Amino acid sequence: MPVIKNLRFGFVLLLWLSVVSLISYFSTDRTRSNTLGKRRPGSTSLTFRPDYRGPRPPANSVSLDSDQDGIPDAAELNSFNDRENFKRAFTGIADMQFYRISDQWNAEQRDCAGLVRFAWREALRRHDRAWFQKMGAGYEDLAADVSTNYLDRGSLGEKLFRTDFGAYKTTDLAEAKFSEFADARTLKNFNSRFISRDRQFAQPGDLLFYHQPWVQNFPYHVMIFVGESSIATAEKHGWVVYHTGASAGDEGTVKKVELSVLDQHPNKRWRPVEGNPNFLGFYRLKILG
Repeated sequence: MPVIKNLRFGFVLLLWLSVVSLISYFSTDRTRSNTLGKRRPGSTSLTFRPDYRGPRPPANSVSLDSDQDGIPDAAELNSFNDRENFKRAFTGIADMQFYRISDQWNAEQRDCAGLVRFAWREALRRHDRAWFQKMGAGYEDLAADVSTNYLDRGSLGEKLFRTDFGAYKTTDLAEAKFSEFADARTLKNFNSRFISRDRQFAQPGDLLFYHQPWVQNFPYHVMIFVGESSIATAEKHGWVVYHTGASAGDEGTVKKVELSVLDQHPNKRWRPVEGNPNFLGFYRLKILG
């Protein structure tokens, strides 16, 4: 009988040890499994997730075009202050050309689209002492500089103007889809977006486009809506500035008129009204969002 009791006790003890070993094994395995993919202190490895696709590019990456408008996000003015400062500088520089054309504006590029390009480019420059000295008197009241996207450090450099349809791709610069030059048609199709043919929706810095298909070489024309001019001597609103365009024997000139005056233009094709089929409407620069 003592032998049987001893065998029975040994069997129970062995069974108990086996159960404890199994519990310990599965507990350790589960703990190990739960730690897979977790970042250890001091480790640079990323947590494993089935849907992980690598680190996201920074928000201002030149490769991003979140609104798919062809202009990289890094080239757009994303803050309210930058947009307002740009519009004031853009319209102010264009406005000044009516009173005295800057020597910095290349004489060979003085036409309607050339005025837009010149004012756009100069509005993005650093307005330091050297810039004021080059531009001459009359620019002292310009708005503050934009805080980002200065021309000398912008993602596109001097090639500000898109020249083809499609969303932005990192190969666009190499494929010449951006240029330092843009005619009126290019400004309309690739660098601005339609707002309205109704002037109540226009903002300073918007562009007015016209199309005259019978004009073979330059069927598109563009003007800059200044709004309230800081240079005007009278309290008037709705100012527009534009270059008449050059032709053989005529270098053209910069004009400044009110929309209400254009409404009465003797040639109806120049009237900025909804009933004029040649008036395409008001367009806003894509860099303004």
